[in-house]
Amino acid sequence: MPVYLEVVSPLENIFEDLKSLPPDRLEMAASYIRQLKPISQAEREAALARTFGCLSPEEADEMERVIEEGCEQINERAW
Repeated sequence: MPVYLEVVSPLENIFEDLKSLPPDRLEMAASYIRQLKPISQAEREAALARTFGCLSPEEADEMERVIEEGCEQINERAW
C-alpha cells in the first residue's frame, strides 16, 4: 500500500495555528504580524505627521528636562 506525503506550506501551517487561538491571542498575533510588515516611506512620513506637534510647549520642556537629567550623565565606573 503506497504512502503519500502531503506537502504543506509554512503559511498553511501558520493559518491552521491561528484558527485555533482564542480571540485575545489572535489579536496579539495580528499585532505582531503587523509589526513584521515593512512600511513604505510614505507610511512613515504619515505617522510622523500624525504625531508632530502632539506635545504642548510645557510638555516638550518637561520631556527635555527629564531627558537631560536622566540620560545625559556619564558614569565612568559603569564601563
